[in-house]
Amino acid sequence: QVRFGNAACPERRWRMLYFFQQVLNGLHSGALYALLAFGYALTNGVLRRINLAYGAVFAFCGQAMILTAVYGYDVLWLTLPAAIALGVAAALLYAVLLGGVLSRAVFEPLAQRSANTLVAATLGVLLALMEFSRIAADTHDFWLPPMLSRPVVFAEGTGFRATLTVIQLIDCAIVAAIVAVAGWRLARSDFGRKWRAVCDDPLTASLCGVDTVGVFRTAVLCGALCAALAGVMAGFYYGNIGFGDGLVYGLKILFVTAVGGFLSPVRAALGAAAFGLAESLWAGYFPIEWRDAWMYFLLVAMLVLVGANRDAGKAV
Repeated sequence: QVRFGNAACPERRWRMLYFFQQVLNGLHSGALYALLAFGYALTNGVLRRINLAYGAVFAFCGQAMILTAVYGYDVLWLTLPAAIALGVAAALLYAVLLGGVLSRAVFEPLAQRSANTLVAATLGVLLALMEFSRIAADTHDFWLPPMLSRPVVFAEGTGFRATLTVIQLIDCAIVAAIVAVAGWRLARSDFGRKWRAVCDDPLTASLCGVDTVGVFRTAVLCGALCAALAGVMAGFYYGNIGFGDGLVYGLKILFVTAVGGFLSPVRAALGAAAFGLAESLWAGYFPIEWRDAWMYFLLVAMLVLVGANRDAGKAV
């Protein structure tokens, strides 16, 4: 815990604490973006097509967790921890189901077709999942009660404290551990070598004995699990996930991953974390209604500067 009590000017002390609070807020939102970007890059490395359904998996699994937990608590009379555990299990099961269906019924048949074909197909999946969620909830918003919301003070001054809640700290720790371990496994494991080979040239990889179909399906499944876990974390923290959040988060992750690196999940996660920090700083200092517009403008500008052919080389 840091104290800013000896600063010469109270106004300057308050500004320092306020800035530090926005940075802390950005750590949590950046962690959610980082997990989503890691899973998206893992899938996109073998797909090499725009996948608009990824954000829908995030929102659908988050809503499935909330609806299942509400059902378990109100109908099955489970305790709150048991209802939450049931909701998390349902979300992960839906992620496995969606990963398998998307891989076998959508991605594999259309992987070699025109890029626009897969964009249209994944847009249809996104709309279908949004409608399924809306119908399942009967167009109502269900909210989880605040959980692990006790603030942890990182810095304080006169009349102001920079804090994060316990659930925010847990989310950040989980994401950091997943990205670190999964990134290390991709760099060192046999699957990681096969994944990079399929990303570079799937035909050559198959001629060398690599099970390209198995690698493809595993990558899509892992990406769906990352999206589902991010949806669960967002549901715990915000208490609710809207029907249209899948499109909003999907577009953000698409642009962020394009900047961070389609063929490098770790680099994509770091870029997404930086984006979350920038988004939080904008919300703290500028009109929030213009936040998304300027963030998209920044991402597009970075894409132009980085260049469209940046990822044409070897996967990292």
